[in-house]
Amino acid sequence: MTTPDADWREAELHARLDAIRAQNLERRRRTIDGYADGSAGSVRPIVDGRELLSFCSNDYLGLARDVRVAEAFASAARHWGTGSGASHLVTGHHAEHHALEEELAAFTGRPRAVLFSTGYMANLALAVTLLGRHGHVVEDRLNHASLLDAGWLSDAKFARYAHGDAGAATRLLAERGEGDALLLTDGVFSMDGDVAPLRELAAACRAHRAWLAVDDAHGLGTIGAHGGGSLAVQRCSLDDVPVLVGTLGKAFGTFGAFVAGSDALVELFVQKARTYIYTTALPPAVAAATRTALAIARDEEWRRERLASHVARFRAGVRELGLPLLESTTPIQPVILGDAAVAITASEALRARGILVSAIRPPTVPAGSSRLRITFSAAHENADVERLLDALAAIAMRPDASQETAAARDTDSPHATSRSA
Repeated sequence: MTTPDADWREAELHARLDAIRAQNLERRRRTIDGYADGSAGSVRPIVDGRELLSFCSNDYLGLARDVRVAEAFASAARHWGTGSGASHLVTGHHAEHHALEEELAAFTGRPRAVLFSTGYMANLALAVTLLGRHGHVVEDRLNHASLLDAGWLSDAKFARYAHGDAGAATRLLAERGEGDALLLTDGVFSMDGDVAPLRELAAACRAHRAWLAVDDAHGLGTIGAHGGGSLAVQRCSLDDVPVLVGTLGKAFGTFGAFVAGSDALVELFVQKARTYIYTTALPPAVAAATRTALAIARDEEWRRERLASHVARFRAGVRELGLPLLESTTPIQPVILGDAAVAITASEALRARGILVSAIRPPTVPAGSSRLRITFSAAHENADVERLLDALAAIAMRPDASQETAAARDTDSPHATSRSA
């Protein structure tokens, strides 16, 4: 029960929440109760007692529920326990952490790697560790929130360039004045699915004596030879991109993140990165599971081939439907709908047909670009992609999507309307 003195605080909180709801920007958590029997990946969750077909996870390679990864986790938990017990620099750095760092370095073709507890923490370490308050951070306008926050919180001067515009980035670097500079970019952009022009950005950084750091959270494992990511696709070397960030909770199906680079760079992070020094290390069992996942991701090329096949099948089908797609060849395939209310209605209509796709709205994406963010996994089958296309056709063919939502709730059939109808 609140006291009279607290009433104004509660009223202020409710007013803020009401404003979010009024703009159709309220976010709600879904509770996953489990997964359908026989599902190798995380694409068939049970939500509110109902099996859904999910196209909105980051489990790109279908490794989050791979039995080999789970067995590695369980075995290591029995041996090491469930927690690391301390930060890396106290007593939390275990043999599994050390082995994983060496294997991540080999996977990325870099001398050394260092583990972080999350990608957010890794990105926050970048600008703060490499720059001082007299430095300059230059970023793509559509970077992930963790990269943008890293720039804002670094105490350095901060500037953004138009999405994917290497020429604009070059001009900002040229005009920066005195002080070190760091250019931060996603490799694969999490909401648009396109790939940064890394070779052009690398040339700009060489010409203007700036660091280039790439967060390839959505590229590593999913694209490039052996899952080498956007750097492998564009043949970027350590000299081109001296700082690489990767996450373990997406294609690799576990949890955590890393920074890879030269021995001196990584040692500087070990010595100075506050988000590394002052937090408990990942459980050793997570590192053990990731080592197994990393080997699978490297060796089982069929997973990337299946992903590419799903993307091609989906894009061909969507072109038939005339729906707006961005230019992306990655597992991230956004359908731009513009208005937040329209995106919510479309998401609800798909869910009524048994398909789970999130409506992404501001501030995650720019105003007027709300969308369905559709993502694919190697755990999907061809029939799953066809089912998604049929559902998109069904809701797109109705002039009033809200009526379709109501009608679809009254049927359990995900195939009530086909694309050819």
